[in-house]
Amino acid sequence: MTEKIQTPPRKVGILARLRSWFLTGLLVTAPVLLTVYITWTAVQLIDNQVASLLPWVSQYSFTSLPGVGLIIGAVMITLIGAVAAGFLGRWIIRLGESILNRMPVVRSIYGAIKQILETVISTQSDAFREVILVEYPRRGLWVIGFVTGSTKEEVARRISGNMVNVFVPTTPNPTSGFLLFCPRKDLIFMDMSVEDAVKLVVSGGIVTPPDDGAKRSTAKASAAAPKAVAKKKALAKKSAAKKSPAKKPAAKKSAAKKVAAKKKVAKKAASRRS
Repeated sequence: MTEKIQTPPRKVGILARLRSWFLTGLLVTAPVLLTVYITWTAVQLIDNQVASLLPWVSQYSFTSLPGVGLIIGAVMITLIGAVAAGFLGRWIIRLGESILNRMPVVRSIYGAIKQILETVISTQSDAFREVILVEYPRRGLWVIGFVTGSTKEEVARRISGNMVNVFVPTTPNPTSGFLLFCPRKDLIFMDMSVEDAVKLVVSGGIVTPPDDGAKRSTAKASAAAPKAVAKKKALAKKSAAKKSPAKKPAAKKSAAKKVAAKKKVAKKAASRRS
């Protein structure tokens, strides 16, 4: 037999260590810096927009603080929503929509944006709340998708069966993708949250969320084990209780016979003595 030649471990040089440390530091600092930069840019953009829309507010000193415009914008949107929920607000909205619907290009843009926002924001809708796996673009290949609702209107009338709308996002930009009308029976519904699914898509599969479904099944099995043992004990007690009454009368009869026999023997002995 030939002996295996063991190669000594290679020594890591200074340049390799510096490169490894640099990449580690980049992985640690880049997400933090990008998050701070994007958040700060968004806050400044909103502050500038609010200041341009409300020039009379900028005369106060507290408006120079970052984030004040964001708070003012959120308060304004909330107040507009409160007015729109009333009778006068609904009448103004209907009047404005009737004007926009008469404009050829504007009505298409407004209608599409309104429908998307109503679908995503509405609490009664099931949009983007279910993560699924669907075979696409052919059998044997699976992609992550999001159920955006049930198939309705003409599409549902043309296609028979229980169909759902599925949005399949692209990587790494999940804002674009494909709309599929799929039978519900052909979908695999995941325990994964929408946030984890978006991370998986954006990272191109690098960031894989933990399998919460396996943990839940293990927890259910461990919780069900004591119940199963208790059920077995209860069944054993019931079976023992059913068997024991049949034996007790026989035991009582045998004891009564023994007592009667003893009494007869005692009577015979007494009669002989007399």
